[in-house]
Formats: sequence, C-alpha cells, structure tokens
Amino acid sequence: MTITETAYAKINLALHVRARRADGYHELETLFAFVDDGDRLTAAPAEGFSLTIIGPFAAGLSAGEDNLVLRAARLLAARNGVTAGAAFTLDKRLPVASGIGGGSADAAAALRLAARLWGQHVPYASIALELGADVPACWASITARGEGVGEALTALGDGLAGTPVLLVNPGVAVSTGAIFKAWKGTDLGPLGCGDDLLTLAQSARNDLTKPAIALAPVITDVLAALGGQSGVTLARMSGSGATCFALFECAAARDAAAAAIAAAHPEWWQMAGALR
Repeated sequence: MTITETAYAKINLALHVRARRADGYHELETLFAFVDDGDRLTAAPAEGFSLTIIGPFAAGLSAGEDNLVLRAARLLAARNGVTAGAAFTLDKRLPVASGIGGGSADAAAALRLAARLWGQHVPYASIALELGADVPACWASITARGEGVGEALTALGDGLAGTPVLLVNPGVAVSTGAIFKAWKGTDLGPLGCGDDLLTLAQSARNDLTKPAIALAPVITDVLAALGGQSGVTLARMSGSGATCFALFECAAARDAAAAAIAAAHPEWWQMAGALR
C-alpha cells in the first residue's frame, strides 16, 4: 500500500512582525493561505525509515536523519508507541528556502501520511510546533490567522477558496534567519480584523519585504512584474522571500500574466494555481 499527500505551498497574505522575543523568536501576526499544489510525498509500510528525494529541486537536499520528513515521522512514532516504519519518497517541486513553507509543508505532509499509514491520531499542537513554527499551519493547510510565532491559529473560513494565484521565484534562495536578523525592530502596528479577507490583506503588509530586498534586490523586479499585470488584486512577497505571489480576479488574467512573465523572465520559477 502506497499513499500520497500534497505538501501545499504556503503563502503569507500579510506578515506583521511585532517584536523580538527573549528566546530569539519573533512575535508575529500573519494571514496564512495555501495553494492547491506543492511538493508530493508518498509513503509505504516498511520496517525502518527511509527517504528518497526526486524532482526539480531535489539537488542539495539531504535525505538523512535531519530531514524534516524523517524527523516528523520518527517523532509521531515515538509519541504514539508505533514500532512500524515508513519508506517515503519526496517529489520536491517547490524551491528551497523560498518563503512558501516547503520544508514545513513536507513535515506536515509526513505527519498526515504517517498518521494514515499507522491509523494514529496526530496531536499536532504538541508535535508540529516542535518541528518548526510554520508546521502547525501547514498541517491544517487552511486559511488562518496566525499569532505568537505563527502557531496560535484561528481559522478564517473559505472566503478566498478558488482565488487564482501565481507564485514567482527569481531563483534566489534567502535565509529566513538572516532576513529576521535584518529586520529593524520597529513595530509598525497590528494586523487589522474583518470578515473580508481580501480587503484585510490589501490593507496589511509584509514587514520582511524591505530586509529581504536588501539581501536580494531582484525581489523588487519580481514584485514589479507581478504588480504590473492586468487583473491583479494583491501582489506581495511571501514569508521571508524570495517567492512573491499575486492574486487575480480570474484564471484567464492569471494565465496571461504567467505567460507574459515567462516570456520576459524565462529563468524565473513560477507556479499557477488557486487558493484552497
């Protein structure tokens, strides 16, 4: 029996950094949303644990014990007294270190897969956060407001479900730690509230955009390319970058934008989809 999960790409519709904490983390207010595509993770029963990585972004990724997929599965097994193993195959389709939660999404998919494989309940609140601040959000993979370090989640419904989205990465990997370190430490104010999620996101910001641009100036070009397309309702950098995204009024506008950007910048990675 082989089963599969999609590790859905995460985007931050908004990301307000409020303060540095004494433990080195940052207090955040964010709007998580997820695209209907991402990495693919499969699992089959096995005596031990193994991981094979394939796909366009497999190069440079370690399949060793420190990989989040294996760490997630081993942690779930240990917490639930599971003695079985799992053989994983990760089809790595999302760029690495790109602000769209690739590693966290893979870990979350591993938790979901292993739970299905072994018939276990996933106490994600305790397990997921041990694997990373974004893993709880990626485990749920629904539109949600995140606070704390991003782990305190409030579901926001499916008001944006089906919204056409285009993700673009200029082929530059950036360090999340370096971006947060470069944040100036100025609290620019809270994330607002409201039932209209698009309006709320449009009125918000990503506080990591400026420090990310300082380290990877090409992000400015990506934002300009996306923001200049017809039918765009929101264009913003996701997470700590360098991936940026745009939401569109309709799929035709998204597809036209994808074609135009691909023609102008064939070296840039992109993924067209819709919000879950």
